[in-house]
Amino acid sequence: MSASKSATAAPQSESAIETRGLEPVPDNERTGKIRELFPTWVAANISVLLLTMGAGLVVFNGLNFWQVLIVAAVAPIVSYGIVGLISIAGKRGGSPGMALSRAVFGQRGNLFPGSLIWVARWGWETINAVTGAYAILTVLDLVFGIESNTALIVVTLLLFVALTFVVSGLGINALRVCSKWSTYLFGAFSVLVLVYLIANTDWSAVFDKPAGSAAMVVAGIGMIGAGGISWVPSAPDFTRYLPRTASAPKMVSTTIGGAGIVVLPMVLMGAVMAVGTPDLANAQDPVSFIGTLLPTWIAVPYLLIALVGMLLINSMSMYSAGFTAQTLGIKVPRHWAVSVNAVISLVFGFLLMVVATSFIGSFISFLTLLAVAFSAWIGVFGVDMLTRTSYDAKALLDTTRTSAYWYKGGFAWQAMVAWGVALLTGLAFTKVDWFAGPLSSTWLGQNGLGWAVTIVVAAALYAVLPRTKPATAAEPVTEGASKAAEEERVPALSV
Repeated sequence: MSASKSATAAPQSESAIETRGLEPVPDNERTGKIRELFPTWVAANISVLLLTMGAGLVVFNGLNFWQVLIVAAVAPIVSYGIVGLISIAGKRGGSPGMALSRAVFGQRGNLFPGSLIWVARWGWETINAVTGAYAILTVLDLVFGIESNTALIVVTLLLFVALTFVVSGLGINALRVCSKWSTYLFGAFSVLVLVYLIANTDWSAVFDKPAGSAAMVVAGIGMIGAGGISWVPSAPDFTRYLPRTASAPKMVSTTIGGAGIVVLPMVLMGAVMAVGTPDLANAQDPVSFIGTLLPTWIAVPYLLIALVGMLLINSMSMYSAGFTAQTLGIKVPRHWAVSVNAVISLVFGFLLMVVATSFIGSFISFLTLLAVAFSAWIGVFGVDMLTRTSYDAKALLDTTRTSAYWYKGGFAWQAMVAWGVALLTGLAFTKVDWFAGPLSSTWLGQNGLGWAVTIVVAAALYAVLPRTKPATAAEPVTEGASKAAEEERVPALSV
């Protein structure tokens, strides 16, 4: 067996640092609660980038307030509904998402989507690191009058990445505690900001804005939803400590609720802010506008709390990236695997802050490609998950030819074909600043639905292709697990 040392680690303790790696969580350690998913997905969306994206719906898409409201309500339901559905695999298998993916693609086949998802995370972590560094720079300017310079950019970026590394390295317990308190604080100050906007906004200008086209509403849903899609492969990472009897419908609804309670007001606030500050969507610095629009006594604490939120987003992403790195054969403990992504986000973050000319343009382009890259995996994994109730714990960790998930030459060719064809098809419908697919001028392409095409093609192909069964039967699940599987099968398919 060539699984990493972390795969044979001692049972997870209740200490601050999580030592468990890819190995499935045993039933006696599954003490998580579904309600803990709520602050987790709140924390995953505490980012001022949602304000910028909300402004983009007004400036770029030409939407009015009521259309933005539709986008802000529908996008998290669609995207985080998928997050919630895929998270069901975590409580079934007790392992991180990219480890469970071995059962679908094969031990060698999983290296292909795993590598793509790992690389894609570099960009996501870079974007968040840069936003966090800009938040620190804005606070320094507001409080101390210190203006940004190259040396200060390096210091603030290094500080943010270092803090991210510490929190993500500690593991799931630290993330839960931080998520809980950041949810309370961010919620309180968001209400304060909302009250200030209500009292100081020219509402006649907001409501007099003409409506945009229905096509731009669809495109807006795709843009906002892409952020949620990027979390789908990580979803099982945060549910593997749930007991097998956890309710699948409640997992989905709690995930949607946690994300939606942040996405909806943040996107709407960004749209309202854009009426008075139309340059917001074009800003190179996506954070400093808060200091211009809000009084210092609100802006500074709000930015500091948002900074904690962005720190948590990056910590969650790096937490999952550590597992992904392990599935690729990087034989180090998860908390050390995280350091690879920390260094990469530091280097790329410096380039984006000092060299790049358009932050928001780079962000939207990256988010679009990220959604397509992840969607090919989602379609294949999702169909497999809906027809599966258990995973072979031993086979997941066995990366040799003796693994039940070795299939033919280490590849589940049906999954690989569906994934590859869907990925190429989705890219054909995609257009960003530096790339345009041959079908990007079609209705689907113009409305940013390349990621949706990718999911549909991947799921349809994988569903119709004849599948290879594992070499050996999966380990029998416990009586409680079997009962839970039967109880959840219909709800999971009908959510």
